[in-house]
Amino acid sequence: MDIPRQVVSFLSSRGLMLATAESCTAGYIASLISSVPGSGSCLDVGFVTYSPTGKAGFLGVREDTMKQFGLTSEAVAREMSEGALAQEACCADVAVSNTGVADAPPEGGPPPGTQCFAWSFKSRDGRIQTFSETRRFEGERNDVRREAALYALSRIEHYFNGRSQR
Repeated sequence: MDIPRQVVSFLSSRGLMLATAESCTAGYIASLISSVPGSGSCLDVGFVTYSPTGKAGFLGVREDTMKQFGLTSEAVAREMSEGALAQEACCADVAVSNTGVADAPPEGGPPPGTQCFAWSFKSRDGRIQTFSETRRFEGERNDVRREAALYALSRIEHYFNGRSQR
């Protein structure tokens, strides 16, 4: 199964544009999409915001959210994907975000391989509906990053179909 190709086909067939807001995957999601011929019709913009200041400054993630829930949290992932869609120059209807730890976390942090995701969808009236999940992947650092990127893409159609119609 070629997940990036399926996602490009899905987005293109519906006239949807995608934005990515990536931390742990560091652009891997956007890279997988852009590897598919014709992806220019559905990939709008990608943000790589590894640091807390990047998440806050470029995507509007609130410092309170990062402090209260931690960087590896669904709350941060949600604010990342919603923040990508809120950017003035962003033309996307769909955003996917990822934040997590690929290998040994700081002491007291989440287990290695923990990844938080969010998928946001902008309706015609400008409202945003967001879904989020936390998953754990096994393997070496780059294996975790690749699996997380593929997983993030694999759930776009699922959540698109599950959103409420307004």
